[in-house]
Amino acid sequence: MTAVTKNIKTVPTSDYDAVVSQVMKYVDGLEIGSSKDVAEGFHKEAVMYGFTNGQLLGGPIKNLYDFVDSNGKAPDIKVRLDILSITPSTAVVRVDMEKDAIGADYTDFHTLLKQNGEWKIIAKVFHMYEG
Repeated sequence: MTAVTKNIKTVPTSDYDAVVSQVMKYVDGLEIGSSKDVAEGFHKEAVMYGFTNGQLLGGPIKNLYDFVDSNGKAPDIKVRLDILSITPSTAVVRVDMEKDAIGADYTDFHTLLKQNGEWKIIAKVFHMYEG
């Protein structure tokens, strides 16, 4: 006997929109130089790791907020967001970024979790391009 498989859409389009909206809080906060706005996209216990000028920078997401507070606005920032994967409770978004507050370019990978109906970035892994 052949098992019957159901053809069910498990992730509604509204979740894709919500994931992009959360990551855009990060981008919009960078553009205006507001760590408070950046923080709205992240889980309070989020972490980040990556290389800046060849040196590993890692630990609590507060490191990102400190960077924003120290370097201010990124009025010329350009980004492209791609949802690489999404499930009912997890998502991974690639952020291709040009011209942050210090004029640097990056590729970020943001991992999001959905808890109590809300998406939050739980981890950011990034690569800074030397230019």
